[in-house]
Amino acid sequence: MKEKGKVVALITAIVSVLIVAFVFYYLALPAVNIHSPGFWVFLLILLCLAACVYYPLTLHFTEVFKPNGKKTTKLEFKTRVQKTVGVAMGGITIVLFVAFIIGGIASAPIVNASKYQKLLTPETRDFNTDIHEVSYDKIPVLDRDSAVTIGNRVMGTMVDMVSQFEVSDMYSQINYQDKPVRVSPLQYGNLIKWFSNYSDGIPAYIRIDMTTQQAECIRLSEAIRYSKSDHFGRNIYRHLRFACPTYIFDEINFEINEEGTPYWICPVKKYNIGLFGGVTIGRVVLCNAVTGELTDYTIDEVPEWVDKVYSADLLIDLYDYHGTLKHGFLNSKLSQKDCLRTTDGYNYVALEDDIWVYTGITSVGQDESNVGFILMNQRTMESRYYEISGAEEYSAMSSAQGKVQHLNYTATFPLLLNVGGEPTYFMALKDSAGLVKSYAMLNIEKYQTVAIGDSVAQCEDAYKKLLNESGLLKEEEKQIDKVQGKIVKIAQAVRDGNSHYYIMLENSQEIYDISVADYVDIIRYNVGDEIQLEYYTENGIRMVTGITTKRL
Repeated sequence: MKEKGKVVALITAIVSVLIVAFVFYYLALPAVNIHSPGFWVFLLILLCLAACVYYPLTLHFTEVFKPNGKKTTKLEFKTRVQKTVGVAMGGITIVLFVAFIIGGIASAPIVNASKYQKLLTPETRDFNTDIHEVSYDKIPVLDRDSAVTIGNRVMGTMVDMVSQFEVSDMYSQINYQDKPVRVSPLQYGNLIKWFSNYSDGIPAYIRIDMTTQQAECIRLSEAIRYSKSDHFGRNIYRHLRFACPTYIFDEINFEINEEGTPYWICPVKKYNIGLFGGVTIGRVVLCNAVTGELTDYTIDEVPEWVDKVYSADLLIDLYDYHGTLKHGFLNSKLSQKDCLRTTDGYNYVALEDDIWVYTGITSVGQDESNVGFILMNQRTMESRYYEISGAEEYSAMSSAQGKVQHLNYTATFPLLLNVGGEPTYFMALKDSAGLVKSYAMLNIEKYQTVAIGDSVAQCEDAYKKLLNESGLLKEEEKQIDKVQGKIVKIAQAVRDGNSHYYIMLENSQEIYDISVADYVDIIRYNVGDEIQLEYYTENGIRMVTGITTKRL
C-alpha cells in the first residue's frame, strides 16, 4: 500500500505539472518558435516544474538489482538517480541559457550594423512629382485625440449600448472608399457585462470621417464575435495562437474592407538577423471579426484594401537603423558622422490609396531643423525620402500656437501637404476641451510664413496670399471659359461672411459659384432664365468671373 501511494503521488505530481504548463501556455500564449523570447521563458519554466517532481520520482523506487545479482539499496539508487537527473537537468538549463545569451548577442546591432542598416532602403524622390495638391475637402483635420473625444461623445448618445459597451481606444486610420477615416470597435464594459452579452457579440463599431469630423456608430447585421475584449476561445489573441501556434504576431489592427465588414489585421514577424534581430513582416493573417475565419497571406499577396501591416513604430525603428548605422555601430555612438534620425512624433498621409507614415529627418544632435522627411508605406514598407530642409515639426507647432497665444490653443502634430507647389505643414488648433477651433498652414522652408483660418478653405486662401506676398508663389494665369444655358436650379448661401449664389444649368451637373459682392446682377435671375457666364475651375467648382448676357 505504501508503494502504491508513492505511485499515486508521482502520477499526481506529473499531472499537476502538465496542468500548470497548460494554464501558463493558455494565459501567456507564447509562440512555439525559437525566435520568440516568450518561448524560451516557457521552456525554462517547464524545467523548473520538472524539478518539482524530480524528488517524488526518486522516492518511488525501493530496490533494484545490479548485474551481479546483488541488491542496491533505496538510498544508493536514489543517490545515483539524483546525480544523473540533476546533471541532465542542470546541463539542459545551462545549454538553454547560454544559447539564449549567444542568440541575443548575435542578433544585436553592435555586431550586425551593416545588416540592420540595409533592412530599409529609402528612395530619394521629388516632392512635387509624388505629392500633388489636394482639395481641402479631402484633408484630414482630426488627430487621434480629437477622434477619441468625438467617438466617446457619439457612444454617449447610443442609449441602448452605452451601459454595456465602451469604445476601444484603437482608432486605426485607414482609407475607406477614398476617404481618410478612423475606425474603432466597441468592447465589453467589464467581465460582468461580457457574461451578459457574449452570446450576442459586439453589435457595432465607430467610424469617423477625418475631413468632415462626422462620426457614426455603424450597427452590424452580424455581430463581432472575435475581439480583444472577449475571453476564452473568442479572444482574438487566443484564437490566433491555437490556429497558428508558430507565428509571432506583431501589433494587431482593426480595419474594415470596402463593404464595411470588420477584420483584424494580424502581421506576422519575420526575423532577418540572428535569433531575435532585424524584425520586419513576412506574412499577414486576416481574421474576419464576425465569423473568425482566418486567411493567411504572404506579404506580397495582402489585399489592397488593407492599410496597416507595418506599424508606425516599426517603420520608424527601421529608418533609424538606416540613418544612424551608415558608418558602423561605433560611429553611431561616438563621432556620429553623417548620422540621421527621425524626429519625435509622426503623422499619416493618404497617398495612392495607401496610408503612409510621415516624419521629419534631422541630424543626430540638438538642432531644431529638418534636413528632409520620409514617407513609409504601411502596407508594403516602401519608403521615399525628400530632401527638403526647414523647420522641425515641434518648432512649427510652436510658431502656429504663437499666432493664437491669446486663445491658448494647442497645435496637432503637422500633416504634410503640397500647397501651390510648396511643402507645407498643416495643423489643427484645439481648445482646452480638445475640440478643433481653427487651422494653421506653415511653410516648411520659411516657417515664419504662417496663416490661420477658422475653416480649411479660409486658411488655404490666407496662406496662398502670404505666399504671393513673400514671392514664394506666383499667381498662375487662370484659364477662362464661357458657358450659356437655362438656369434649372439656384441657391443662396453665405461663405466666409459673403453672400454667394450657386446655380446649375440645363443638361449639366456642374455647379457655378457667383459672388454677390462682385456680381450683384445675379439677383435679377431666376430658374428658367437664360444666362451666359465666364468662369475658371477651382477644386471642382466653377468660379464665375463675369456675367456677359443680361436677363431678357
